[in-house]
Amino acid sequence: MLTPEFWRGKRVFLTGHTGFKGSWLVCILSRLGAEVHGFALDPDDGPNLFDLAHVAGLLAGDTRGDIRDAAVFRQALQAARPDIVFHLAAQSLVHASYEDPLGTLATNIMGTAHLFEALRKIGNPAVVVNVTSDKCYENREWVWPYRENEPMGGKDIYSVSKGCAELLTTAYRQSFLADLDIATATARAGNVIGGGDWADNRLIPDMVRAMADGQAPVLRAPKALRPWQHVLEPLSGYLMLAEHLAQKPNDFAEGWNFGPGPADTRTVAYVVETFLNLSHSELRPVIQPHAYKEAQILKLDSAKANAHLGWTPRWSIDQALSRTADWYCAHVEGQDMATFTMQQIGEYFGDSLGTS
Repeated sequence: MLTPEFWRGKRVFLTGHTGFKGSWLVCILSRLGAEVHGFALDPDDGPNLFDLAHVAGLLAGDTRGDIRDAAVFRQALQAARPDIVFHLAAQSLVHASYEDPLGTLATNIMGTAHLFEALRKIGNPAVVVNVTSDKCYENREWVWPYRENEPMGGKDIYSVSKGCAELLTTAYRQSFLADLDIATATARAGNVIGGGDWADNRLIPDMVRAMADGQAPVLRAPKALRPWQHVLEPLSGYLMLAEHLAQKPNDFAEGWNFGPGPADTRTVAYVVETFLNLSHSELRPVIQPHAYKEAQILKLDSAKANAHLGWTPRWSIDQALSRTADWYCAHVEGQDMATFTMQQIGEYFGDSLGTS
């Protein structure tokens, strides 16, 4: 899947490294032998993967700051002198965009602009993977999976912000970055699950909290279809994309989908029932519809990544849910979650991480 020799000694700058996906990505990059520099807000209070997996100890640089502060961000990026940039810092929740639309727009749009403007002014050649979302597409509530050439759009602030981040990437690439040997691409993942996620109003974390409290999980839209996948699936795609970008920037500097196969686009109800059974819980969910708009059908077509990157999902939805339930059960049992997290990374990648 990956080329360990490519990553060994590479200087990687990762925004959002204290978050759920960012923490998993630091762990993988550490195994690959990369030198990782992070820029992010402090991790959330309470349990979080960054602390539980001892991610701070895997970093060469750990800068805390807000991506909306252009000057502070540019200083951190310039100090890191990265070969590769992964941009994950974002306001990543639909419901939060209803509560704070301006904050969401400022982080997801202007934060992305601050990244590209800093890269433009610094001018060092680099590879950049901007992680957006499957919700960047104009959702037409149809049954067909979205391909990379579908129009951007959205009915909620979060989705619009991610569509704008995609358009910004294209504009900066064509206006400035390509001429500076800064290869840029975007990555659009499905609905990720995995151990160490405690975000509010996200399905698996909500169930974990409900089980801990002995309360029935609350579902907003049990019939909604989503492209579920373990967090390691898209992260492997981001890494493969970065490798290809470095080798042939003109061929890979565009948008890429990293979603599950058709059989793994399942309803919310299926995910909940399966996870509860895997966790040996007798709780059953209750339905409380929400007031804000949210897409009911969302699927991704990843044929391009399969054909041109050689990327394909490794774990089915049932395997992904099983690994996720195992992680949370291990946490409840008091196991060393840094070791457990690395074990799951080893299970997924096998020998492709090398010996670093």
